[in-house]
Amino acid sequence: RRSGQYTMNHDHSKKASDGASFDRSGSQDSLDELSMDDYWKELENIHETRGNNHEERVALVVKEPDEGELEEEWLKEAGLSNLFGESSGDSLESMVFLSTLTRTQKAAVEKRVETVRQTMRKKNKQHQIPDVRDIFRLQNDSKGKICDGSEPSTVRTSENKNEIQDGTKGPKFSLGTDEQKSPLEDMPFSDTDINLEISFAEQAANLKDSSVGKMCKGGGGDTLLPNFRLPKDKTGTTKIGDLAPQDMKKVYSLALIELTALYDIFGTEFKQQKAVKIKTKDSGLFGVPLSVLLEQDQKKVPGTKIPLIFQKLIAQIEEATLETEGLLRIPGVATRVKSLCQELEAKFYEGTFNWENVKQHDAASLLKLFIRELPQPLLTVEYLKAFQDVQSLPTKKQQLQALNLLVLLLPEANRDTLKVLLEFLQRVIDHRDKNKMTLKNVAMVMAPNLFTFHGFGSKTIEQSEFVMAAGTANVMRFMIQYQKLLWTIPKFIVNQVRKQNTESQKKEKKDKAMKKLLKKMAYDREKHEKQEKTPNDADVPQGVIRVQAPHLSKVSMAIQLTEELKAGDIVARFLSQKSGNVQTLKKEEVCLYEIGGNIGERCLDGDTYMKDLYQLNPNAEWVIKSKQS
Repeated sequence: RRSGQYTMNHDHSKKASDGASFDRSGSQDSLDELSMDDYWKELENIHETRGNNHEERVALVVKEPDEGELEEEWLKEAGLSNLFGESSGDSLESMVFLSTLTRTQKAAVEKRVETVRQTMRKKNKQHQIPDVRDIFRLQNDSKGKICDGSEPSTVRTSENKNEIQDGTKGPKFSLGTDEQKSPLEDMPFSDTDINLEISFAEQAANLKDSSVGKMCKGGGGDTLLPNFRLPKDKTGTTKIGDLAPQDMKKVYSLALIELTALYDIFGTEFKQQKAVKIKTKDSGLFGVPLSVLLEQDQKKVPGTKIPLIFQKLIAQIEEATLETEGLLRIPGVATRVKSLCQELEAKFYEGTFNWENVKQHDAASLLKLFIRELPQPLLTVEYLKAFQDVQSLPTKKQQLQALNLLVLLLPEANRDTLKVLLEFLQRVIDHRDKNKMTLKNVAMVMAPNLFTFHGFGSKTIEQSEFVMAAGTANVMRFMIQYQKLLWTIPKFIVNQVRKQNTESQKKEKKDKAMKKLLKKMAYDREKHEKQEKTPNDADVPQGVIRVQAPHLSKVSMAIQLTEELKAGDIVARFLSQKSGNVQTLKKEEVCLYEIGGNIGERCLDGDTYMKDLYQLNPNAEWVIKSKQS
């Protein structure tokens, strides 16, 4: 078998033509509306390409976990490994983390902890497993049902639930657990608005429990996809890449728990697959792990985040014209593609490869071959099945929310490469009047390359094989259509990160105070408190922030906050201060950063209303600097 055939513990010898001859009508909602011809033809092309290449590679085998192993691995991935095992006593950090979770997120954690506990009991392991009831000291009111209503309630952490024990008041963070609001209060969200302020799982639970909740089926047969949009957030939209690494680590844990909670509500099984380690190539272009490729590419082009061969193949396709009819659908000549592949392996890094010999359809075939030949799928072994299972969620909005969380879970290299691919596919679709490649056509052609389903899933018959094929094509359609939404970090997750940071800082302060008390150094405490005052408190009057710009001609400026002042206005004000000594920077090259307080670091969207954000994070420092590449 070729690498790229992600084998999941069973053999699959059916040919594409077998599936193509099956009567597919009525196997899924409105499937007859989708012409699957492009999908099956692409699959035949893939088989032909594999048939012409006799070099055998070890197939990727996915290990089925033992009982309890899956949940144990999940807790580790979620950063909660110290809730069990030898380190279970040292779980203060986890307690801070757990205190910020929504009710549906807590339920997802509880379920996994309980499974691990029961499994370890069976195996007679001596590890101390805390009782679930000890881990979550839930308030009485949280045992009730989530308030009913056709729309989810506006949810905030109640003050008594996350009370600041030292008596100080801090900004409120909307997380998704307060039952005090009425269902429709403060909820100007329409059916096509993606509400990022409330936990997706909480919204789903509300809708599921609601007597009026209309669960419109999310079957992918509809030709038209809803025009989903993100309502403007006054505190700014946070995109992947805007946050510091330490906060992104927290985002990953929260996204994993949130996705699991969402799948739990609908009874969809969420299993992170694990690949058995296999020997992979440590150099070359095709069949090389992304991490290895980037390592060798960064020696040539420091800081590059997308494999150079991937960038070059896309550039080669675009160099001709994107108006070519059947682009991506019509394959290159298989023998010529194989020959080009071998030549690229030998000459690409030497810079001696002659790109003039590469026809456009050959370049497109090479691009798809590159994706298929990755030793592990671009969507990763861990989450490939979860991406596929998105189609089983009841509504299109929930499918989109799940995809958003899955994109957050991808490793950076996979996510960056996927982003470049989706942007390219959209550019192809933009020329659909000439190239005849609509969103549906492109999704049909690309789905087999990203979701190569030879051996994927459990034992299949032709019927379920077709349902899966249509499903992956629909997921592909969603990813292309809504790609701009998918790279957004939901506000409720950013607020949970803020809450975690605030709680951790309070704990640190308490620990420091206790040490001082024990050392009987009370006079130092007063000194320490003076040092703790932020520059904003000490030097700047109320309603004014001090913005630093160390690399610009005007290095510092006091800015009066008004209701309408945006981050982009502040950047523009700084850039208008000309100086011959300082390198001229364009507005798109720099960003106003929110640093410290309850966030590590965050690059602000130009439309962020500064007064609203200041109220959310009054202890932050504000710095203008170049955007991180």
